Amino acid sequence: MSSSASPTFPVPQLICPAGSLPALKAAVDHGADAVYLGFKNDTNARNFAGLNFDPKNLAEGVRYAQERKREVLLAINTFPQAGRVDEWRRAVDGAADLGVNAVILADVGLLEYATRYRDRLHLHLSVQGSATSYEAINFAQREFGVRRAVLPRVLTLAQVEHVINNTSVEIEVFGFGSLCVMNEGRCWLSSYATGESPNTVGACSPAKYVQWIEKPGAMETRLNGILIDRFASNEPAGYPTLCKGRFAVGGETYYAIEEPTSLNVLEILPQIAAIGVKAIKVEGRQRSPAYVAQVTRVLRAALDSLARTGEGKASPYRVDPSWMSELSKVSEGAHATLGAYNRPWR
Repeated sequence: MSSSASPTFPVPQLICPAGSLPALKAAVDHGADAVYLGFKNDTNARNFAGLNFDPKNLAEGVRYAQERKREVLLAINTFPQAGRVDEWRRAVDGAADLGVNAVILADVGLLEYATRYRDRLHLHLSVQGSATSYEAINFAQREFGVRRAVLPRVLTLAQVEHVINNTSVEIEVFGFGSLCVMNEGRCWLSSYATGESPNTVGACSPAKYVQWIEKPGAMETRLNGILIDRFASNEPAGYPTLCKGRFAVGGETYYAIEEPTSLNVLEILPQIAAIGVKAIKVEGRQRSPAYVAQVTRVLRAALDSLARTGEGKASPYRVDPSWMSELSKVSEGAHATLGAYNRPWR
């Protein structure tokens, strides 16, 4: 479903999430240029029960995607734990053996280990690596041959452009999906509550610590016994994460750290493309194949529209109201945001 033309306008690749084989196929079938995924273990920062890939399923996913000229990017984006480093190294070895196109890494030691496969694997710097400056990205390129870096969601569009102008590494940014507290790779909220964090075991609010408790006319969600939120009987109950809990502060109860909302960059796609962003990533490896299909389809249509605009074959790029309507159905929270990309007070 990608545009078959070769536009002169720089249109970013579309990178979509796959938490399962059906989600991978949905992404490929609806126009993703690449999918990103992870193993069923602690090496993966979305290590939720019932999701992700064993070697057999991953081999099938690689075959399905690559036969259709799409890429598979494997996230090994947690940090190896003392005494268990070989588990993370085996994940890199497995990625090379299975023929994925690139591995997405955060840990410096693991980046060094992966350089032995430089001829077979492209190395990408994960958002979990928290590289917000071109100096950090150029270091990863110089020392480990990193070809692409995924930027944390803390930079304005002008700051992203500044990074791009000072590195030859490809830059990937997030374009749609749930936001965290914009502290990727350095967030310890889950560890504070449970002793486990996405940086170590690959799951924010691991399911074994989550409780859903029905009360008269209400539903409570708790994380390791800590009350995260209380929902009315007719109110959708979100998954309990500390950053998106409602807490009593100064006599008021509200989202004290971050309100649930979704990033949506449809309206600034031309600016993102114009500054030279190589790829736009969709968040959501924990989401359903239906979510993946819906978001991929909309963003593919938007990027193809942008490509036609760049070729001079269409009127100026405009956001189709139907795109916003479709994405609003799968957005987290009540509204969308441009996040850090648009900070007018700067």
